[in-house]
This record gives sequence, structure tokens and C-alpha cells, in this order.
Amino acid sequence: MIFEPLHLSRGGTSVVLEPHPHGLPALTYWGPDLGDTGDLVALAAAQQPQRVSGGIDVPARLTLLPLQSAGWQGTPGLTGDRSGTHLYPRFTVVSVDCPPGSAAAVIEARDDDAGLALTAHVGLTASGLFTQRLVLTNTGDDEYEVRSLALFFPLHHTAAEVLDTTGRHLRERSPQRHALTAGTYARTSRRGRPGADATVLLAAGAHGFGFEHGRVQGVHLAWSGNQQVLVEKTPASAGFLAAGEVLSPREVVLAPGESYATPEAIGSWGEGLNELAARFHRDLRARPSHPQRPRPVTLNTWEAVYFDLDLPRLLALADRAASLGVERFVLDDGWFRGRRDDTSSLGDWYVDETVWPDGLAPIIDHVRGLGMEFGLWFEPEMVNPDSDLARAHPDWILQPEGRLPLPGRQQQVLDLGNPDAYAYILERMDGILSADDIAYVKWDHNRDLLEAADERTGHAAVHRHVLALYRLLDELRRRHPGLEIESCASGGARVDLGILARTDRIWTSDCIDPLERLVNQKYTGLVVPPELMGMHVGGPVSHSTGRAHTLPFRAGTAVFGHYGIEWDISDLTDEEYAVLGRYVGLHRSWRRDLHRGTVVHADPDGPGDGCAGRRVGGPPASALRVLAYGLERELPARSADLPGPGPGHAVHGAAGGAGGGASRQRAVAAGLAAVRARRRAAAAVRSGARPGGAPGTRAAARADPAHRVPRGGLTQPGRRAGSPALRLSRRGRGCSRRATGGTPCRPRAWPAAGARLPCHVPPGW
Repeated sequence: MIFEPLHLSRGGTSVVLEPHPHGLPALTYWGPDLGDTGDLVALAAAQQPQRVSGGIDVPARLTLLPLQSAGWQGTPGLTGDRSGTHLYPRFTVVSVDCPPGSAAAVIEARDDDAGLALTAHVGLTASGLFTQRLVLTNTGDDEYEVRSLALFFPLHHTAAEVLDTTGRHLRERSPQRHALTAGTYARTSRRGRPGADATVLLAAGAHGFGFEHGRVQGVHLAWSGNQQVLVEKTPASAGFLAAGEVLSPREVVLAPGESYATPEAIGSWGEGLNELAARFHRDLRARPSHPQRPRPVTLNTWEAVYFDLDLPRLLALADRAASLGVERFVLDDGWFRGRRDDTSSLGDWYVDETVWPDGLAPIIDHVRGLGMEFGLWFEPEMVNPDSDLARAHPDWILQPEGRLPLPGRQQQVLDLGNPDAYAYILERMDGILSADDIAYVKWDHNRDLLEAADERTGHAAVHRHVLALYRLLDELRRRHPGLEIESCASGGARVDLGILARTDRIWTSDCIDPLERLVNQKYTGLVVPPELMGMHVGGPVSHSTGRAHTLPFRAGTAVFGHYGIEWDISDLTDEEYAVLGRYVGLHRSWRRDLHRGTVVHADPDGPGDGCAGRRVGGPPASALRVLAYGLERELPARSADLPGPGPGHAVHGAAGGAGGGASRQRAVAAGLAAVRARRRAAAAVRSGARPGGAPGTRAAARADPAHRVPRGGLTQPGRRAGSPALRLSRRGRGCSRRATGGTPCRPRAWPAAGARLPCHVPPGW
């Protein structure tokens, strides 16, 4: 079929698709909006590769589905066969549906000899994301096995460096970078979920690209199972990104008339990672299913009580939480039949009568009477071998022939693709949610999948297990309108837009150490906006790292996200209670802006430095709320450029945040200068003056020692106070009491050019 080149344009992005004589359309362009390009034929002609010596007579192009039948010798778009035949399909486009002015196209192609039909769905969202999905249908008379079906995104010719994330349990999404060289760099997950080491995004950009500068493109696969993202460059091409599901042998075998649909692959670009991430955030916030009401401040009981579910203790904890301004109380693991530790009873989803003789009503009624919502923990996809469920239905467990896979956290995985297992979990969860006033489910998933096979057939089962999970989530939400669900998976091991299409937030990590969370939250935010990330205040000593941190640092690090508490607050000192209450109030007063604003990160020189902000509103009312931190080895510490909202606009700080003046405020580093500043601030507090205030400013700050960073900075156990290896710096000394009735001051430490810019922070900062 002959058709004119397609120009899709929306949200500041253009995609140009050019007809190709030997297959699906070529991906001629993806990047900034081209505007009125005029002659697209000439633009496409300029992209034609030259024929070279030693090469194929028809130079290969990157198409929507690159195949050997079109001369492609890189990673193929499709692999599969009919019992070893029809290995190399060659599709011919038969229809293109792209109405004039549309930013989406549906392209139909066929290969009648191979007995295959392909439908390509491509489009641009309102925020400028480039989305792709393929549907392959078996039109032949016998089975066709799909081995792989991938989606491709062209890279700009300046791409020279690759960024992705890796990690482990308690340290998910740590960044890593390397040069983009000839060859293939692939990130593959075969864990049955993305995994703690998975990359939330694979990006490639200009040399040295950062959050504020450098053309960068990235791709995310919206899928909660086995998957692969890759970047590839050949000597003859600028390179490309690709993404797709990883399939095991015989996992997807299409009978005549059956189809396989890929997960959606989503591409974003930007001049810097801030712009790339903002496209994801705007798109997610535009979804009809996106949470519309303010995110309730949450107390989760896990690190407060673990398995010690004593009703009087829980009632006292709820009382304390409500008095602090908490709006949701979540009862974690241990409430169901026989569950006294993590070795047994998963799958026995009945309220334990020995612990709750009157059911869950006493705790739920008490929580609801305090004005809070009630939430409950489940791990529906898992089962302990030591459980009534496993003893009654051992065939419901994913397993190869004749034996169980190696255990993980003393548990196995329930086969949701088995209709009977699915029906049992749906009935049990629906029954519990219907019996009481439960507004929230914390949905956990605490192990990777190994040897995930259907016990009945021996066939690989991850693909249909994930589809069954999606159906289960959708059905529960249909039956319980307004129910909110959190996706937790050993912390942050299932962070993808497939699961977030059906849930209301992710648990970002089981590690609540604020130092670890700074990096984790920053790079999770490449795709996930802060209101969908659970960020909680932990206890004085982190349960996962053993580090001790001040309360303002712990509370301030979490303030931008879906705020919560993961700490036994029943025995707080009066000082701790006052400080925590102020941070809860601070978050509640800011959250509407925080959860609709644009996330910005600075590009500081130091490897451990960072500035995170939320740009709120637009001119002339824009503001910037800021978290600045430093983990420098050097003293004095380096400075960092902070992308600001423009002259004359407000800057607000938290947990080391500071404000500035011109369109690019400069966060002056702390180091020894900050120590001296803290001494002066302490002296000012003792004398009743504003700490760090400019001459002539009014309104003295209240003395609040709990808000001061210790003189030597924050220290690890065994590390001398004052060691430069671990230091939180309060960058800049200006602040405003406007939020508490004071007047703004001009920060001394910023080149504010005389502008009076407030820095709204909790008392004592």
C-alpha cells in the first residue's frame, strides 16, 4: 500500500513515519515538535541511508518492526515459527488509519504466506509521550509460537551516553551510566516481576546529559512480568531503544485465530531528564484513574509493631496517629488465621479468631471513629507450604513437574492463571473488603518467581499469571468503587506503569533510611510522580541500615511524596511529638502544590549532592519548594545550581532546603561555612532574633532544638561527629515566617539582587 509520510504531532513532540517498500513504516523521526514541516517527502528522503560496499543492496531502515526480510541485521522485531518453519515473515501494509490532524495511527499489515496479521498502534499523548503497542494474530491453519515481539524507538544522532538504574532489596533504582558504543546493551528481568535490580527507564542522550541539560530519550515498558529493554548502535546507524516482554519457550503459542498483544512501550524525551520525567508525570496525572483527592497521610503498623497485634496497643497507636494529623491507619501483616510470623499461613485469608475474637470491627470502628480511613495488608499471590490452602490445593502452586521451586521468604507463588485459585483469592478478598469499612489495600509480593510453570501442563506461566493479576485488580476495583490499592513488592521490586494503571501508589522501598531514599526517590521519579510514591518517616535508627538520623531530616526527606509514618509513635517524647506534628502539618499544607507541580532536580558538581524541587503554578504565581542535600567528601562543600521559578517568585524549603533570587538561584554550599552559620543561628535563637535574618528583618524565630542539625552533621554509628563523609547541609540561611504570621526576609547567602524572596520552612530551620 502506498501512503504519504505520517507526521504525528502533540505535546511538543513529533513522530514521522515513512512508508517502506519491504515492511512496516520506517521510524524517520522522534523528538521536538517539527511544526509545519512542509514537504515530508523531502524530509524522509534526507533520511535514506546510502548503499555501501560490502552491504545489502537495499540499505536497512529502522521500522516499526525491523526484520531480515527488509535487510535488517540487528535485533529483530519478531521471532517465532510454525514448528520450525516460517521463520522470516515479510509484512505488507494493507491499511493506515490516521485522520487528518490526529496524533495516533493504526497500521494493519499481513503476511499471507506466513499466516500472520499485525496491527500497530502508535500515538502521542497530550504530554508528548510516544506510545506503541503491537498485536500479532495467527491467521494460519496451525499453531504459531511467538518467541519475541519488541517495540522500537529511534535515537537522536547526538546520543552518546546511556543511563539506567540497578539495585537490590533495600537499594532499588541506583543510577549507572556508560558510553553508548557499537553493540547491544540489554537489561533483562526473568524474575516474574521487574525486580529490585530492574531499571525503571533506559535512557540515552548527548554526552554528559543531566537533569537540566542535554537531549535525552528514554523508554519504559508498562509490564509487571519478565521483560527486556535495550539500546543498540551499529556502525551504520545512530542507534535505537527497544522494549518487549521476555517469553519462555512455548509460553505464547497462538492457535488459529488467536492473538498476542505486547505490553505498551512508552518513550519520552527532553532537554534534560527534568523535561523527560515531566512528560510521564503530566500524562499520569491526566488519567481518569489518577487519584484526585489529597493523598491521605498514612500510618503503617509494620515497623511499629511487626507481628505483635495487641488490640490495646493498636488502639493507643491509632489515638496517637490521629492526634498528629494522620488520615489513614493501615494494619500490616499478621491479622489472618495462624499468622504469628513469616513462616506460615499465607493464603489462609480469614480473620484469625484467636487474635480477633470480635473480628476486625473493634480496631476498624475505633480508627473510623477518630476520623481516619482503615487499610489492610494482603499478599494475594503468595502461599506458604505450611498453610491450610497449600495442604488442600498443592496443585495451585506454580511449580515444575514433581517438585516445588526453591523457597523465597519461606513462601511459594500461587498460580492465578489457574481459574480455581483465582476464584478463591477473589472470593476471600471480596468477602473481607465487603464485611468491614476498608478503604485501602496494601498489596504485597515478597519474592521473585522461579520455575514458574503451570503444575497441570508444565508450560511456562508468567505471562498469563500477570494477565490474571491485572484482571483480579480490575475486578476488585469494579466491585469496590473508591478502594485504593498500594503496590508493594519486597519494597520497590514491582515499579512499572502496568501495575500503576491499576493501583494508586507504589511502596518505593522497604528501606526508609532517608539517605538511601534520596537517591531511590530521585530516580524512581524519572517515571513516577511523587504523589504515587510512598514516602514514610521511620524511627530514629533505620531498621534496614542501622543509621541514626535526626527527626527533621527523616521527616523532611519524605515530605514531597505520599506522606506517611512507619514508626512506633506511641511513646514519643513531647519534643518528638511536636516536631513530627509540624511536619505532618507542613506536608498537608503543601501537598496540593507538591502533587501537581513540576519536579525539578539540579545538576550539582558533587557525586553525592542534590537539590530537588517542585515548581508550582505558572507566572506570575509560580513558586519553588526545595529539598537540598549534600553528602560531600570535600570541605568546604561545593555549590549547586538550582533551577528556579524566576525572579520575584517564592522559594520554599524543607529539611535543608533554601531559597534564592534570580531565575537560577545558586545554593551556596555548607561545609565549614554552614557550621559557622549554625553557630550564629543558635546564638540568634538564644537572643530571640531571627536566625540568619538580614539586618532589619522582623519576627523572631522560636527556639526549637529539635529542628537543628547537630553541630557535626548527621553521623553513622561508629563515625565521628563532624566527619565530612556524611553531612546534611542547610544551604542558605534566609527564611520567612510568612506561614506562621511572620514577614519574609532577604536570604544573605543568595545573589537575590534585592528581591525579597520567602523561604517557608518549619519553625527552627
